[in-house]
Amino acid sequence: MAPIIHCVRHAQGYHNISEENHKILDPNLTPFGQEQCLSLAKSFPYHNTVDLVVASALSRTIDTALAGFGDDIKRGGYKVIALPDLQEASELPCDTGSSPDVLAKKYADKPVDLGLVKEDWTSKKGRYSPDVEAVKARARDARKWLMARPEKEIVVVTHGGFLHYLTEDFVGSNTPNHTGWTNTEYRTYVFSNNDTDNAHMIETPKSRSRRFPEEQASLDREELAQLPPVHTSGVDVSATVKVQA
Repeated sequence: MAPIIHCVRHAQGYHNISEENHKILDPNLTPFGQEQCLSLAKSFPYHNTVDLVVASALSRTIDTALAGFGDDIKRGGYKVIALPDLQEASELPCDTGSSPDVLAKKYADKPVDLGLVKEDWTSKKGRYSPDVEAVKARARDARKWLMARPEKEIVVVTHGGFLHYLTEDFVGSNTPNHTGWTNTEYRTYVFSNNDTDNAHMIETPKSRSRRFPEEQASLDREELAQLPPVHTSGVDVSATVKVQA
């Protein structure tokens, strides 16, 4: 059976404070962002069942993964897998990662697997272009990679803008911050059995009920996985994605 996916937006980074900070390359977490990670570590309810943590290869997502799920990683004896396909969906400096050499030095003594991070991952061309179709394709490939993993429950730490493409749910993406996800917010998904080519993910009833208490979510995991894909209409996207999430 395909794994359960817990999607998490990273904690506050310095680029989230001001537009001027969008010029910072691969910004770190702020002190408040570090506090958010500690709160996430305390409040996340599925620590005992998570058996893998995957993160975008930018510093703020890796650091959120390490601080928010450090005990899970230590208990499971695995490393955070840095997955370049999970990087943010724009070409702003703040959404551009560091080179593999810089990351290797930064996380030399941390449980981080950088094996998938290649030299071209910062290029913002081709596969990593901010072009909408390129981002959609990258999100689909990330979902297919996750769906094929042998683990049962995976945490995925990524970015506010890219999360809309990963989940194919664009509610909130037309806000001034270009995302409907708050820092360190998590939502839980299962894969649809009816859309294996695109590896479509559906949010679980329990996850939706945290956000929308008024909804009466009654389907169990198996029933939910049988539902056909439902794509949110009305999203306003341009040919090039511009986010700083």
